[in-house]
Amino acid sequence: MNSPPGRSRPSTCRRQRDACSKGRPRRRPVHRVKDKLSTGDRFATFKEHLRRRRLKSTAQRDDITRVFFASNRHSSVEEIYNAVKKVNPGIGYATVYRTMKLLTECGLAVERHFRDGEARYESGVNREHHDHLICEECGKIVEFEEERIEALQEEVARQLGFRLSGHKMELYGRCRDCLKAHAAG
Repeated sequence: MNSPPGRSRPSTCRRQRDACSKGRPRRRPVHRVKDKLSTGDRFATFKEHLRRRRLKSTAQRDDITRVFFASNRHSSVEEIYNAVKKVNPGIGYATVYRTMKLLTECGLAVERHFRDGEARYESGVNREHHDHLICEECGKIVEFEEERIEALQEEVARQLGFRLSGHKMELYGRCRDCLKAHAAG
Protein backbone atom coordinates (compact mmCIF):
# COMPACT_ATOMS: atom_id res chain seq x y z
CA MET A 1 0.00 0.00 0.00
CA ASN A 2 1.55 3.32 -1.06
CA SER A 3 0.87 6.42 0.97
CA PRO A 4 0.12 9.72 -0.77
CA PRO A 5 3.05 12.15 -0.95
CA GLY A 6 3.64 13.92 2.37
CA ARG A 7 1.63 11.33 4.29
CA SER A 8 2.92 8.50 6.41
CA ARG A 9 1.24 5.18 6.96
CA PRO A 10 -1.11 4.94 9.94
CA SER A 11 0.65 4.17 13.21
CA THR A 12 -1.27 0.91 13.41
CA CYS A 13 0.60 -0.44 10.39
CA ARG A 14 1.75 -3.95 11.32
CA ARG A 15 5.19 -3.61 9.73
CA GLN A 16 5.80 -0.36 11.58
CA ARG A 17 4.55 -1.77 14.89
CA ASP A 18 6.68 -4.91 14.55
CA ALA A 19 9.81 -2.85 13.89
CA CYS A 20 9.41 -1.01 17.18
CA SER A 21 10.02 -2.15 20.69
CA LYS A 22 6.97 -3.02 22.77
CA GLY A 23 4.57 -2.35 19.88
CA ARG A 24 4.93 1.43 20.04
CA PRO A 25 4.70 3.21 16.68
CA ARG A 26 7.89 4.83 15.40
CA ARG A 27 8.14 8.57 15.63
CA ARG A 28 9.20 10.65 12.67
CA PRO A 29 12.93 11.39 13.15
CA VAL A 30 13.81 14.79 14.53
CA HIS A 31 16.55 16.34 12.41
CA ARG A 32 19.33 18.10 14.25
CA VAL A 33 20.52 21.42 12.92
CA LYS A 34 23.74 23.32 13.41
CA ASP A 35 24.13 25.24 16.65
CA LYS A 36 24.56 28.63 14.98
CA LEU A 37 22.23 29.62 12.15
CA SER A 38 21.31 33.03 10.80
CA THR A 39 17.64 33.80 10.22
CA GLY A 40 18.16 33.21 6.49
CA ASP A 41 19.75 29.82 7.21
CA ARG A 42 16.82 28.89 9.45
CA PHE A 43 14.36 29.70 6.64
CA ALA A 44 16.47 27.66 4.21
CA THR A 45 16.58 24.73 6.64
CA PHE A 46 12.79 24.87 7.05
CA LYS A 47 12.17 25.11 3.31
CA GLU A 48 14.46 22.11 2.73
CA HIS A 49 12.51 20.16 5.37
CA LEU A 50 9.25 21.05 3.63
CA ARG A 51 10.71 19.91 0.30
CA ARG A 52 11.80 16.57 1.80
CA ARG A 53 8.29 16.11 3.19
CA ARG A 54 6.81 17.08 -0.19
CA LEU A 55 4.96 20.00 1.36
CA LYS A 56 4.57 23.48 -0.06
CA SER A 57 6.28 26.55 1.26
CA THR A 58 3.46 29.06 1.77
CA ALA A 59 3.16 32.69 2.80
CA GLN A 60 1.27 31.56 5.92
CA ARG A 61 4.11 29.23 6.96
CA ASP A 62 6.58 32.03 6.29
CA ASP A 63 4.59 34.40 8.54
CA ILE A 64 4.47 31.81 11.33
CA THR A 65 8.19 31.06 11.15
CA ARG A 66 9.07 34.77 11.00
CA VAL A 67 7.01 35.50 14.14
CA PHE A 68 8.39 32.45 15.95
CA PHE A 69 12.02 33.26 15.05
CA ALA A 70 11.54 36.86 16.28
CA SER A 71 10.11 35.66 19.59
CA ASN A 72 12.47 35.12 22.48
CA ARG A 73 9.96 33.35 24.70
CA HIS A 74 8.50 29.96 25.51
CA SER A 75 5.38 30.45 23.42
CA SER A 76 2.26 28.33 23.22
CA VAL A 77 0.52 27.72 19.90
CA GLU A 78 -2.20 30.09 21.11
CA GLU A 79 0.34 32.87 21.74
CA ILE A 80 2.03 32.32 18.37
CA TYR A 81 -1.39 32.25 16.68
CA ASN A 82 -2.38 35.58 18.28
CA ALA A 83 0.93 37.19 17.23
CA VAL A 84 0.69 35.90 13.64
CA LYS A 85 -2.96 37.00 13.42
CA LYS A 86 -1.75 40.61 13.76
CA VAL A 87 0.35 40.13 10.61
CA ASN A 88 -1.97 37.78 8.75
CA PRO A 89 -5.60 38.02 9.97
CA GLY A 90 -6.63 35.06 7.79
CA ILE A 91 -4.33 32.58 9.51
CA GLY A 92 -5.90 29.47 11.02
CA TYR A 93 -5.10 27.96 14.39
CA ALA A 94 -4.56 24.52 12.84
CA THR A 95 -2.04 25.98 10.38
CA VAL A 96 -0.02 27.42 13.27
CA TYR A 97 -0.20 24.12 15.16
CA ARG A 98 0.95 22.06 12.15
CA THR A 99 3.72 24.52 11.29
CA MET A 100 5.09 24.38 14.84
CA LYS A 101 5.13 20.58 14.60
CA LEU A 102 7.11 20.88 11.33
CA LEU A 103 9.57 23.33 12.90
CA THR A 104 10.03 20.85 15.76
CA GLU A 105 10.59 17.94 13.36
CA CYS A 106 13.45 19.73 11.64
CA GLY A 107 15.07 20.88 14.90
CA LEU A 108 14.34 24.60 14.58
CA ALA A 109 11.94 24.51 17.53
CA VAL A 110 11.89 22.54 20.76
CA GLU A 111 8.57 21.54 22.29
CA ARG A 112 8.46 21.86 26.09
CA HIS A 113 5.80 20.64 28.48
CA PHE A 114 5.60 22.39 31.82
CA ARG A 115 3.01 21.77 34.53
CA ASP A 116 0.39 24.02 32.95
CA GLY A 117 -0.37 21.21 30.49
CA GLU A 118 0.21 23.41 27.46
CA ALA A 119 2.94 22.70 24.91
CA ARG A 120 5.35 25.61 24.62
CA TYR A 121 7.96 26.16 21.95
CA GLU A 122 11.40 27.69 22.11
CA SER A 123 14.11 28.05 19.50
CA GLY A 124 16.12 24.92 18.83
CA VAL A 125 19.15 26.79 17.46
CA ASN A 126 21.61 29.42 18.65
CA ARG A 127 20.95 28.27 22.21
CA GLU A 128 23.17 26.88 24.92
CA HIS A 129 21.82 24.10 27.12
CA HIS A 130 19.75 25.60 29.90
CA ASP A 131 17.31 24.66 32.62
CA HIS A 132 14.10 26.37 33.71
CA LEU A 133 12.58 28.04 36.77
CA ILE A 134 8.79 28.23 36.47
CA CYS A 135 6.55 30.40 38.64
CA GLU A 136 3.49 28.41 39.68
CA GLU A 137 1.52 31.60 40.28
CA CYS A 138 2.05 33.79 37.21
CA GLY A 139 3.60 31.26 34.79
CA LYS A 140 6.83 33.21 34.30
CA ILE A 141 9.64 31.04 32.89
CA VAL A 142 13.26 31.92 33.62
CA GLU A 143 16.12 30.13 31.90
CA PHE A 144 19.39 29.56 33.73
CA GLU A 145 22.71 27.80 33.27
CA GLU A 146 24.77 26.47 36.15
CA GLU A 147 27.92 24.45 35.50
CA ARG A 148 28.03 23.07 39.07
CA ILE A 149 24.57 21.52 38.67
CA GLU A 150 25.52 20.04 35.30
CA ALA A 151 28.72 18.55 36.76
CA LEU A 152 26.83 17.10 39.73
CA GLN A 153 24.25 15.46 37.44
CA GLU A 154 27.02 13.88 35.39
CA GLU A 155 28.72 12.63 38.56
CA VAL A 156 25.51 11.11 39.95
CA ALA A 157 24.80 9.41 36.63
CA ARG A 158 28.35 8.02 36.49
CA GLN A 159 28.15 6.71 40.06
CA LEU A 160 24.89 4.93 39.24
CA GLY A 161 26.28 3.43 36.03
CA PHE A 162 24.47 5.70 33.57
CA ARG A 163 25.79 7.54 30.55
CA LEU A 164 23.59 10.57 30.00
CA SER A 165 22.35 11.42 26.53
CA GLY A 166 20.51 14.50 27.74
CA HIS A 167 18.27 15.87 30.43
CA LYS A 168 15.85 18.61 31.29
CA MET A 169 15.46 20.25 34.66
CA GLU A 170 12.45 22.28 35.68
CA LEU A 171 12.24 23.91 39.10
CA TYR A 172 8.83 25.15 40.27
CA GLY A 173 8.02 27.80 42.84
CA ARG A 174 7.13 31.50 43.08
CA CYS A 175 9.03 34.25 41.31
CA ARG A 176 10.33 37.37 43.05
CA ASP A 177 7.43 39.52 41.79
CA CYS A 178 4.77 37.09 43.04
CA LEU A 179 6.53 36.74 46.40
CA LYS A 180 6.55 40.55 46.77
CA ALA A 181 2.88 40.82 45.76
CA HIS A 182 1.92 38.06 48.20
CA ALA A 183 3.90 39.67 51.05
CA ALA A 184 2.35 43.10 50.35
CA GLY A 185 -1.19 41.72 49.98
